[in-house]
Amino acid sequence: MDALTLLLQRRSCSALQAPAPEGEHLDLILRAALRVPDFQRLRPYEFIVAEGEGLARLGGLLEQAAIASGKPPEIVERAPRMPLRAPMVIVAVSRPRPSDVVSPFEQQLTAGCAVMAMQMAAQALGYGGIWRSGWAMFDRGLHEALGLGAEDQVVGFLYLGTPARQPAPSPDVEVERHVRWL
Repeated sequence: MDALTLLLQRRSCSALQAPAPEGEHLDLILRAALRVPDFQRLRPYEFIVAEGEGLARLGGLLEQAAIASGKPPEIVERAPRMPLRAPMVIVAVSRPRPSDVVSPFEQQLTAGCAVMAMQMAAQALGYGGIWRSGWAMFDRGLHEALGLGAEDQVVGFLYLGTPARQPAPSPDVEVERHVRWL
C-alpha cells in the first residue's frame, strides 16, 4: 500500500484478535514512532507494552485507579477488562525533557504523533489498531502505578491486533468545511 492510500484510508479498528504484532513487525512499529517530528530530538516519550499477562496487570492497575478515584461501580467493574479488548496495548506516555526552547505541550504533541505513527505502521503491516483515551489518561493514581513522574502524561492507549473484521470505509469528508484561507 502506498503512503497516500494508507493515510487516506486510515480507520480505527476496535474488533481486534490475536495475533498481535511481534518480532520484526513490532520493532518496525516502534521504530516508526521514533521518526515523528521532534524538535531538538528530545525523544519526549516512553512506550509501555502490555501483552499476555501484562494485559491483566494493566487491567488490575486500571481497576485500582478507578476505585481510588471514586469512579462509579460500572466503571470499576469494567476497568480490569478494558485492556483485554486486544492482544496488545501500548501505553504511550509524554515524558517532557528539560528544554529552554521546546515547551512541554510541544513535547506532548510529539508523543501524540508517535501514537499515530505506530497505528499507521501497524495498518501498513496488516494489523488493526485503535487509539483509546478516556479517564485513565488523566488519572494521576494510574500514572503513579505505572512509575510515571509528576510531569509525565499518558497521551493514549494504542490497542493493536489482527482485525476480527474490517472496519467500514470512512465516508468522504468535505475538506472545505474544515479549511479557511487568509
